[in-house]
Amino acid sequence: MMLDLISEWCEKLKALPLAQQVSELNLARQQMHAAGPFKREPVDCIQWIHTADIEANDYNPNSVAPPEMELLKLSILEDGYTQPIVSWQRDNVYEVVDGFHRNRVGRECMEVRQRIHGYMPLTIINTERQDRSDRIASTIRHNRARGKHAVSAMSDIVIELKRRNWADEKIARELGMDQDEILRLCQISGLAELFTDQEFSKSWDVEGSVTESDFAELTDCVQSYGEEDTAGFRTVNTSDQGRIFHTYENWECHQAGFYATTKNGMSKAQCEVAMRDLLCDVSAFKKALAGVITTWKNSCEHYLTNAAMNRIAWLGQASACYAIGIPAVYRGGFYLLTTQQQEVANSCALAALNKWLKANDRQAVDMETAAPDREMEIY
Repeated sequence: MMLDLISEWCEKLKALPLAQQVSELNLARQQMHAAGPFKREPVDCIQWIHTADIEANDYNPNSVAPPEMELLKLSILEDGYTQPIVSWQRDNVYEVVDGFHRNRVGRECMEVRQRIHGYMPLTIINTERQDRSDRIASTIRHNRARGKHAVSAMSDIVIELKRRNWADEKIARELGMDQDEILRLCQISGLAELFTDQEFSKSWDVEGSVTESDFAELTDCVQSYGEEDTAGFRTVNTSDQGRIFHTYENWECHQAGFYATTKNGMSKAQCEVAMRDLLCDVSAFKKALAGVITTWKNSCEHYLTNAAMNRIAWLGQASACYAIGIPAVYRGGFYLLTTQQQEVANSCALAALNKWLKANDRQAVDMETAAPDREMEIY
């Protein structure tokens, strides 16, 4: 009897204009969802919502590389939408909680857009979890359960949740983290690129450059984060009394784009060649090194007083950023040099390091000390 009624309803549905068909389908699903045994499960009630009424959130930390983005597009083209986009509703607008990249494909791929008539399949999160903090937590849980996320964006989110008076215990519970991870995310904001891509040999990898000892221990009072003492630096969380610390927003290298992941208008190969060309030109390289050690005061104090890291690598990468704006992620340019050219570049960097050390009343070092042949867990 019920199937007969449904069949009759479906025949009438086919005769309606597209917009009315979608509206009737959504209403019918809502009523069945409310009457069924799974009304606590958002996936039980897929709604087709027009893209004009859908907005991306401004906090998603998930990152998808271009090849994976293309694969996602191919998957949706070939297999269709097999997973809905998770959203929350305010008035007549739906904000994406999870499915940011599925949303992009539906908007940007014309073939997909035409096939789904400009609509997207959405689930709507439970009404009692619509606070922004709850939505952020939901986004991160989805990302962490499925794939990777950007460390810097995660750090910004943790800081925001702390500002919203979420205790560490609540953040840990809601995001599936432990207390140490929360501390690291508070401390490491802005340094994500340093912790990825360890494919090169240690000669120009900045091993040990950032550890938890690089930062003051944070408390639940986020207002105190980033404050430095009256001397302009902090020497805490370390047994090395000679270390000097600055928070990342005061690093000149950070402001210059040292940790950027791309350089506008240049490919990876072009950036690496540009770095190689700088290092080949001994005069230009020495001039760049001189600029780093004389004008990047905070960066040099923070990094060049860290005996645990490869300071030769940092100076080389910093000089490329200082002189030609090449981020450290393109340090592979060093490996385009011949062995002899690498040795010359290393010697130039060592000379610059010792010049800075002597100017700051510190003892000169040899190559083995400046570029320690050891690994440290960074993150």
